[in-house]
Amino acid sequence: MKTNNKTALITGSSSGIGKAIYDELLHNEYKVYGIGRHDCEIECDLQDTKTLERKIKEFLKNSDLDLLVNCAGLGIFAPHEEISTKKITELIDVNLKVPIILTNLCLRSLKKTKGKIINISSIEATRHSKFSALYSATKGGLRDFSLCLFEELRKSGVRATNINPDITKTAFFDELNFEPTDDKESYIDPKEIAKEVLHIINSPFVTTDITLRAQKFAISKK
Repeated sequence: MKTNNKTALITGSSSGIGKAIYDELLHNEYKVYGIGRHDCEIECDLQDTKTLERKIKEFLKNSDLDLLVNCAGLGIFAPHEEISTKKITELIDVNLKVPIILTNLCLRSLKKTKGKIINISSIEATRHSKFSALYSATKGGLRDFSLCLFEELRKSGVRATNINPDITKTAFFDELNFEPTDDKESYIDPKEIAKEVLHIINSPFVTTDITLRAQKFAISKK
C-alpha cells in the first residue's frame, strides 16, 4: 500500500459505486473522507446545505484538497405526475444541487493543488428514456455542469471529469421495481468503475466525459 499523501472528499461513500471508489483510493495514495449521514468521516445530511457548508469550511481550514468525487445519487423512474414534490426536491438536491455546492466550496483548495473533480452521472444523462424525466434532468444537469467546469478551469490546472455509468449492480435498485439480471455481461461491477476513476486521475491527459456500458441490455422486473 502506498503512503496516503493526498486528500480526497467523496459523497456516497457508504455503499455502491461510492464505496468502491473510496476503497480504491484508500489502497493507492489518498487519505479519503466520506461525507454522508452514516458511517462517514464527515457526518452530515447532504440536504442540510447550511451544515454541509459549515463542516466543509472547517475541514478545509486544516487540509488542502486533491480530489473531490461527487457520487451520492438517488433514483426514481415513474410517470412524472405520480412523483411527490418532496421526492422531486430530494432528487434535485442530492443529484445536482449538492455537487454544485460542494464544488463551489472546494474549488479554491483544488486550485492550490491543481486537483481533480470526478462527477458520477449516469447513462441516463446521455439519452431520453420513458419514466426517467426527473432523474435524467438531474444527471444531465450534472453532466453539463462538469463539461462547463472543464472549460472554466483549464487554465487553473484543475481537471473536471464526468462519468456516465450504465446499469451497475448496487443497492441503488433496492427500492426500484427493476434490477440488473444475473448475467454478468448485462451490468457493471462498481469495482470496475472505481478502477476507471483511478486510471482517469492518474492519466497525463484529461478525460472530460466518459460513458461506461455493459455489453448486453437486460433487466429483471420485481
